[in-house]
Amino acid sequence: MSKASKWLSFHFHLASLVIGFIMIYPILWTFASSLKEEEEIFRRATSLLPRSFDWRNYAEGWVGFGNLGFDAFFLNSAITTSLIVVGTLISSTLVAYGFARMTFPFRAFLFGCLLVTIMLPSQVTLIPQYIIFHRLGWVNTFLPLIVPAFIGGTPFFIFLTIQFMKGIPRELDHAARIDGCGSLGIFLRIILPLMRPVMTTAAIFSFYWAWDDFMTPLIYLNDPKLFTVSLGLKMFSDPYSVSAWGPMLAMSTLSLLPQFIIFLFFQRYLVEGIATTGLKG
Repeated sequence: MSKASKWLSFHFHLASLVIGFIMIYPILWTFASSLKEEEEIFRRATSLLPRSFDWRNYAEGWVGFGNLGFDAFFLNSAITTSLIVVGTLISSTLVAYGFARMTFPFRAFLFGCLLVTIMLPSQVTLIPQYIIFHRLGWVNTFLPLIVPAFIGGTPFFIFLTIQFMKGIPRELDHAARIDGCGSLGIFLRIILPLMRPVMTTAAIFSFYWAWDDFMTPLIYLNDPKLFTVSLGLKMFSDPYSVSAWGPMLAMSTLSLLPQFIIFLFFQRYLVEGIATTGLKG
């Protein structure tokens, strides 16, 4: 490499490190502040090094409120998020298979409706959905959080799966049909095994969105025993009294661990699912 190329590479990597540090600074601050005493959190707000490592915030935060420990919030989030991921994968692959491989009346119109719903803000459908779930008697249960995922509640994942499925050669379908496979057999034996990258991508994003979701549990859940992690964190903040900042930051740090673990082990599939548009040779 020439001297100019080395300097250009050096400045590029230096700028990347600086920008990367700025992006992860809030996470580092959250972790560092979770180890500080209450009065030190805002007295030395910009410092990432606590004077002494105090783990009491984690113990106090994990105890929770009254007889309700923070482990209950983690369990609720784990249950709802797992079911949402499963429902998203089932509904997205089935609906995408219908759009990508089958011909039926009003197919183009329905696909256009799918594209419109991707661009539609969730706040627009919030009130109609609440009225429906209220009349069904589902308010203050996990059903409003889980059931929409099983009926294609996230159009983005359907669209992503359709685009991936269009890259799979139709010759595989024809060969399987000659061997006696029906539409369901082709889906289960041919299409589904080839969709692992995009399904992994959908599962990761679905997990992130469901785990971080605050608005939906806030609207439908009233019983603290049903609260998810996001609502549990809100309970540490009291606008009319004193907020427990230390325990809240400690539990916020713990709530990030599942997302880091998921990304650490599945980042290769995440990139592959987004970048792949067909079969690899």
